[in-house]
Amino acid sequence: MRIVTTLSIFWVIACFLGAQNEAEKDQWLALFEDNYEDCRQDFRQEAQTLQAKFNKVDVGSIHVPSEVDDDLTVDYCYIPAQQSANKLLIVSSGIHGIEGFVGNAVMNLIIDEYLDDSFLQKTGVLLIHGMNPFGFKYSRRVTENNVDLNRNSTTDRELYKTINTGYTSVYDLLNPGDPCNSRSLYNRFFVISAVKEILKAGMSALRQAVLQGQYEYPEGLYFGGKQPEPQIIEVGMLIQKVAAKYEVLMNIDLHTGYGERGKMHFFPNPIEDSLLKATTEAVFEGYEIDWGDSDDFYTITGDFSGYITKLNPGKTHIPMTFEYGTLDSQKTMGSIKSIHNMILENQGSHHGFKKDKDQRRVLKRFTEMYYPSDPAWRIQIMQQTKEALSIALANFASRDIE
Repeated sequence: MRIVTTLSIFWVIACFLGAQNEAEKDQWLALFEDNYEDCRQDFRQEAQTLQAKFNKVDVGSIHVPSEVDDDLTVDYCYIPAQQSANKLLIVSSGIHGIEGFVGNAVMNLIIDEYLDDSFLQKTGVLLIHGMNPFGFKYSRRVTENNVDLNRNSTTDRELYKTINTGYTSVYDLLNPGDPCNSRSLYNRFFVISAVKEILKAGMSALRQAVLQGQYEYPEGLYFGGKQPEPQIIEVGMLIQKVAAKYEVLMNIDLHTGYGERGKMHFFPNPIEDSLLKATTEAVFEGYEIDWGDSDDFYTITGDFSGYITKLNPGKTHIPMTFEYGTLDSQKTMGSIKSIHNMILENQGSHHGFKKDKDQRRVLKRFTEMYYPSDPAWRIQIMQQTKEALSIALANFASRDIE
């Protein structure tokens, strides 16, 4: 009788925990929205709630000029440290517009789970939502000017004179000049052309040449621009103003696409300062950080996290990119599929599509690459994010960092 009773108790506990787990999954899925306006409204409502709850919260919008849309904004919410200014957490999303959907969900998670009285005592938080509202709203990765903001962010305009010779060598492969026919013979066998380039240069060298960023071809992939995009300047001024009274900064920039499907990757650009590197690893204790020195990774120029460092000389800055993998693009075939999707979307954006069904097919694949519809994928990345943030934010707030 006692054994039966014990088993019954365990069964009740298991059912209760299972129900709790399912409820949490439902809550995570509810954080995802499918259009720019709903995401922005979610953020604005959350910001208003924070404004009512904490002291001196600053909520605002930065208008982004456009020739096609008068209602594009970068929205922000700054919650100052409530007792004494010590550290500042900066969370940014939507640098690559279409990636803003997942960024919005993760930002909602951060607001709901972590921005409480305890965390905010000595830690300020600046949330920057929808850095590229044009791409966010119109399902592009780039701005209206075809600029990749994560190749455009710098305080040194010499960046825009950079010559990426590796990119030039594969320009024709990356940037076809005719209307997009997704089912053409060439596109059906694109992998053959890609493999030829891989055999010539090697996968890691080719990945670096393509993804690093380029500043010569305005209609090309990964174009970093000829000058800073307007929101880069405006957001930079905001960050400098907010960061002025803090000595220790950490930013988390939210991205999707690259890496193992369903895995949360930690991808900062390389850090030369050994002490800062050790501090970063201590904050993200227990997690593997890819410092850009493996064959599966690449480094970029004009990245937003590096921009924050340059905006705040003399301060300790821990830069971190959260990247949620979708296509196993760390592998050769996944990488080829990824770049092919990019090529077709960019080709169609500049030169049109041969048929309507080509456009539908290309945009569906492109969207799935950056915003997977699979609920299991969404639950998986939210679970990993919650686990990682529980450790990283606690470490950031509690550790002595110089």
